[in-house]
Amino acid sequence: MQILRFELDRDHVELHQLLKLTGICDSGGAGKHLVASGEVRVDGIVELRKTCKIRGGQRVEVGDVAIEVVAG
Repeated sequence: MQILRFELDRDHVELHQLLKLTGICDSGGAGKHLVASGEVRVDGIVELRKTCKIRGGQRVEVGDVAIEVVAG
C-alpha cells in the first residue's frame, strides 16, 4: 500500500478536494464521482458524503493508496 502524507493548512478539507489535492483525481468533480462510487474509506468506513470534512489525524483510503492527514 502506498501511503501519502497530507498536511492541512486550515481546520479541515472536504473529501473530494483532498482527493484532488493529493493527485488521486484530476478534478474535484472526479473526486465527487469516486466518493459516490463507494470506493473511498475514511478511518476504515466507506464514506459516501462528497463534502465530508476531513481533519488532522484521519486516514483516507482509496484502492491501494492511503492518505494520512496531519494538522499543520
